[in-house]
Amino acid sequence: MSSNLPFFRYHPDPLATRSIEASTTSCVCCGQARGYIYTASTYTRQDLPDDSLCPWCIADGSAAKRYELSFSDDYPLLHHGIDEAIIAEVCERTPGYASWQQERWLSCCDDACAFHGDASRDEIEKVGADGLAERFADFGWSRGNWQNLIDGYEPGGNPAIYRFDCLHCKRTHYDLDFT
Repeated sequence: MSSNLPFFRYHPDPLATRSIEASTTSCVCCGQARGYIYTASTYTRQDLPDDSLCPWCIADGSAAKRYELSFSDDYPLLHHGIDEAIIAEVCERTPGYASWQQERWLSCCDDACAFHGDASRDEIEKVGADGLAERFADFGWSRGNWQNLIDGYEPGGNPAIYRFDCLHCKRTHYDLDFT
């Protein structure tokens, strides 16, 4: 098993987020069994088997090119005016992540943020109901609704709260996802 996974600037620990897992499966792109396989979403018109791409074919862009695919939706980054080269790196050369609905890659400081998976229960409790209400003002929820969400929150559950960190100002951002 290869121990040196490629580094993904915008998804620094895909093993911890379970977007990449240990596996003896051969990659459909390069034909090699390198010890790890990608397990999250791919968006392509081609009939590509699930869990069939290795991290190296993601990192070098060969999987995206060969199968005309992306690993994340580009719209949220396009909508925020992020540079096309950054969008290509996130969508074509960075592992995506599994979400209840469609994943949404967050941005800050004119760059994509780094995805860190599910927020911990402790950090969501520290953000608190008022902090969540401020971060998600467009929801229009009462403080009590936010507190109920916190009280029932479990990483990996529903709702999901994903953590993203800005690579520049280091601010932590969250995204909510429901079934």
